[in-house]
Amino acid sequence: MAPMGVKRFALTGSSSSSKNDGVLARISQSSIVTKGKQAACGATYVGKKLAKSTGKAAWLVATTFLVLGLPLIIVMDREQQLNDLDLQQASLLGASPATTQN
Repeated sequence: MAPMGVKRFALTGSSSSSKNDGVLARISQSSIVTKGKQAACGATYVGKKLAKSTGKAAWLVATTFLVLGLPLIIVMDREQQLNDLDLQQASLLGASPATTQN
């Protein structure tokens, strides 16, 4: 409750106007606010589509790497270990180390 002697001001234009004619109602019905809402809805829609597409692309890249890339890396590592083992055995036996072949 307001203290004695303090006047309250209504946000409506006049006391005879309806409650829908308040400042906030008039602002929310302005063309700028309407265009802003439409732009925000459009940006949200595009953002959701972009996130969904990005997720699909990330899934595709990750599964392709697991199926094709990871086995290739494992095979290359095994081959490198075999080459290192051959080089180590050759040095233990006293043979001159062979140059690596490509």
